[in-house]
This record gives sequence, C-alpha cells and structure tokens, in this order.
Amino acid sequence: MDKRKHPDVENGDSEQVDVESPARKKGKATPVAGPQGLFLDTVNRYMLDFDFEKLCSVSLSNLNVYACLVCGKYFQGRGKSSHAYFHSLHENHHVFINLYTLKVYILPDGYEVTDSSLNDIKYVLNPTFTLEQVAQLDKVNPYSYDLNNKRYLPGFVGLNNIKANDYVNVVVQSLIHVQPLRDHFLIDNSATGSELVKRFGMLMRKVWNPRAFKGQVSPHELLQEISNASQKKFRLNEQADPTDLISWLLNALHAGMGGKKKAGSSLIHRTFQGELRIDSQTIVVKETVEGEEAEKKVFDESREIISKRSPFMFLTLDLPPPPLFQDETEKNIIPQIPLATLLSKYDGVTGQESGNILRRYKITALPEYLIFHIKRFTKNNWTMEKNPTIVNFPIKNVDMSDYVEGPDALGETRYDLVANICHEGKPGPGNGIYRVHVHDKAKDQWFQIQDLFVEEIMPQMIFLSESYIQIWEKTRS
Repeated sequence: MDKRKHPDVENGDSEQVDVESPARKKGKATPVAGPQGLFLDTVNRYMLDFDFEKLCSVSLSNLNVYACLVCGKYFQGRGKSSHAYFHSLHENHHVFINLYTLKVYILPDGYEVTDSSLNDIKYVLNPTFTLEQVAQLDKVNPYSYDLNNKRYLPGFVGLNNIKANDYVNVVVQSLIHVQPLRDHFLIDNSATGSELVKRFGMLMRKVWNPRAFKGQVSPHELLQEISNASQKKFRLNEQADPTDLISWLLNALHAGMGGKKKAGSSLIHRTFQGELRIDSQTIVVKETVEGEEAEKKVFDESREIISKRSPFMFLTLDLPPPPLFQDETEKNIIPQIPLATLLSKYDGVTGQESGNILRRYKITALPEYLIFHIKRFTKNNWTMEKNPTIVNFPIKNVDMSDYVEGPDALGETRYDLVANICHEGKPGPGNGIYRVHVHDKAKDQWFQIQDLFVEEIMPQMIFLSESYIQIWEKTRS
C-alpha cells in the first residue's frame, strides 16, 4: 500500500498514515464510538499540570510536544517511532493532546477525537477571554472553585516558589493588576511578539482563569524564559532584587512588543513612561572661616545651569539615614516618614548632591501608572545594609501636582495605589522575603500575597510594612 506523510501532520511528527483512509484524507476527526470511546474515561484531570515548560520528558525537545491526559507527562510526536507512541504501548495510556494545536488523539491508533467533554482541558491549557468578560473584571469578580472544590479568586491566586523566585512572583503579581496590561494580554492570545511576551501573556491568562483545575499557578515557563532572555542574570534558584527585575522586564517586554526608542511606541511606554526635567550645576566649594557654617548646597542662579529632559519608567525615592541611637529598651527606634517628604526630591527646588554635581528634578509628563522605588538597601565595602524606615502614605488620592510643571500640571494629577511590594527580614539575597499587596476593585478588598499564601488584609495595615516598590494608577474622573 502506498504510504507517505500526511499533509495535516504537525511539524516534527514522523508517523506514516494510510492516505486511502477517507477520514484522514479529508482531515476530519474520527467520531468517538464503540469501545474506543471508553478511552476518554481514562483521562485523569487531577494529574494534569500545564504550567511547566513544554518539553518532552524523554528527549527534552520542545518541538511538537503532546501531553498524556492519563498521567500528565509530556512526549514528543505521535508517530510510530515517537516517544508518545511507545508510552502509549508500554503504559496502556491512550489519550494525548497536542500542547500547541489543542488537538486530541488516541494512540497507538493515531486518530483524532473531538468531544465536548474535553473542552475544559483545552480551556485550562489555553484560557481565552471576551471583551465583555474583561470589561467586567473590575465590577464583578466572583469566586471560583477548583477540582477539589476549593474556593479561589481569579486574578488573586498564589504563585509557586520553586526555589528562590519570590522576587519574581511579587513583580508578576503587581504587573498583572495593571489594567492596560491585563486587558491587552487577556484579550490578545495571538502568537505575535517575543517568547517572553508570549509566556508573560499566558501566565496572565492562567492567573485570571475562572475555570482552573487548581487554585494556584506555577510561573515555571516564564521563569525559564526570564533566565534565558536575561542571560542568567535572573535565576529561579537565586534571589535577586525585584527593582532590577521590574526595570529589565518592562524594557524587555517593550522590545518584545515591537517598541522603539520613540516615546509611546509600545503599550509598556504608553502605560509607564513619564518625563523628567533635570537641572545640573557644578558645585563650587568656598573656603569658610573657622566657626562659620559651610554654605548650603543650593543652585547659584547666576552661574550656568544645564537642563535636559529624560524619560523615566520609575522614580527612586531616597530614605533619610536611620537613627543610630537606641531607645530605653535597647531596641533601635524605627522612624516613620511621610511619602510627601520623599517626593520633595522632585519639586524642582530641592538639590541632590552627587560627587561635585548638584541636581534638581521636576516632572514634566506624568504616566498613566507611576512606579516608585523606595531605596532601602545600600551596599558598603563589607555588607548590605537595610533602612527600616516606615513610609506613611494614603491608599488613594496622592496628589502629584506639586511635582509637575507644564500642561500635565493642569490635568489629572491624583493617583491610587494598585500594588505595594514590601521586604521583610535581613538584607542580602536569601536573607529576607518579598510579599505584595494588591487591590481587587470589584470587591474593594486588599489582598496580601506571598508565593502560595493569599489572605485578605485591612488597608490600614499596608503602610506598616517596609514598602519597597509601589505602583500607582492615575485617577480616572
């Protein structure tokens, strides 16, 4: 009998099929009937976990990978010399799904099946959302139930800490609650963009999935791509600084979505990019007579001042040095400081000394979402030090009008908190933990998330944490 490769076989399959078979010749699925339909009863949803990288468990290839719907393992191909084919024969497992095309096949016979009972598996593998569903997320976000009948809230589920990736988890949890990013990635599940963009979007859809099999998600696929794309700068087994990660990640997503240097050339820039005016002047040190105070470092308007405009993705807020003295109980005093005091760095008046250069900053364009980096960690010649100062801030209506000039000062300048990343413990990689506070607009409820642990928290408790990164959303009137 004349046999050749079937044109509908996915790339990477090595099977030979009978071209005289009418169903295969037309590319139609063979209906499930008779004893063969019983194979669907062997599907075990409790064993399925599609969060891990799509690699064959034998060859470690990522080409044309199938998942066994009985045991959950991944195998390459479905031809007669493929790993999936041998697995089917040796283990008596017969139902396989292509992780890319979502087509289901019965092996070793090799025919495709279409049955509505498999739709929930296909949805978990590739969740999709309509415009109407996305538009309702901030208005109505009901609880869902997993296979074990445990309740979870879509969008507010835990992420596995595989080894030391808590710093990645808090950044991801923060960004998936930025509305423009969330709406874009939930609606657009196309195969465009870099691999990092695709995996970030897939994780976003899995976190917001209202029909998940389990109430948590593993970020394994995204972690692997972050490690590869950053040339091992960020690893899942070594804790890094989330400020470095969010800076790198936003720029990598910007480039992966086709962004250029031009402002507003990608969704990332349109969401997070603002503009600063930076004035700088060389410091002239004057000799002082003994007993006189040294001249305060202020701008001399009579000398040359160099001004330039620079885009920014986040603003760094400098904490004052903590006190060296201890209180009566021999414990260090933990100072508190208002957020407005830290923001005075950007009032266009307060000078910041760096070497022999004095600088002052003023915001000329406000982004839709403001990211604050509260600088807690400093590194000296011997060790890493942490500033424990508590920053006091309101949850809503932070007014930035005092720090803006130009047309933006006449528009909306108030911001509400979206996410608050905080650090707890000693400084240095592996010595502390990161957690994040995020807001559910539909229920007007705040949640504290640390890896797999998700719990409700009172908004009054948020500012008591040692805030490190904050994301603020411009108030929409």
